Amino acid sequence: MATTVRIGPDNGRLLLRTGRKGLAAPAGHDLTIEITRWSGELVLADDVAASTVTITAETGSLRVIEGKGGAIALSERDKREIAATTRRLLDSDHQPEARFTSDKITRTDGDGTVAGTLTLLGQDRPFQMRVSQPGENRFLGTGTVIQSDYGIKPYTAMLGALKLADPVVVEAVIDLSGAGR
Repeated sequence: MATTVRIGPDNGRLLLRTGRKGLAAPAGHDLTIEITRWSGELVLADDVAASTVTITAETGSLRVIEGKGGAIALSERDKREIAATTRRLLDSDHQPEARFTSDKITRTDGDGTVAGTLTLLGQDRPFQMRVSQPGENRFLGTGTVIQSDYGIKPYTAMLGALKLADPVVVEAVIDLSGAGR
């Protein structure tokens, strides 16, 4: 028998973690960006392979929560400007959602893999997350999106001397303690 569980900001977090490169990389920041509006559904079956995950995230709901490194600390204004630039790069006005739909879930000794399709900017690409269980009813999924695979040109500044690295780590933290399973 399968159990359907709704997921979203009430019981989880979706984070994007960026890196930097280029000659001026020490001046930039490694960012942690939270997607504040998203929803999803887990269908949890007794046979893990029959379980499914779907998640829809609003690309216009990005909020910079941290910037590590850099020559100076990020101000609140910097964070707002970065979020606005990111929404522009993701064309949030015309492509307001990113969507993930699983097609295969596997489990081995407490860890697992969720594989499926990520749709971003109208482009469908395979996407995979490694899933671990850091606590009872708590799950951590981590995967990497290559921006250029979706037609996104990574952000550059200082005449190209500071560049956002093409890979962006996606992190999903889900707490199912209230799911009754």
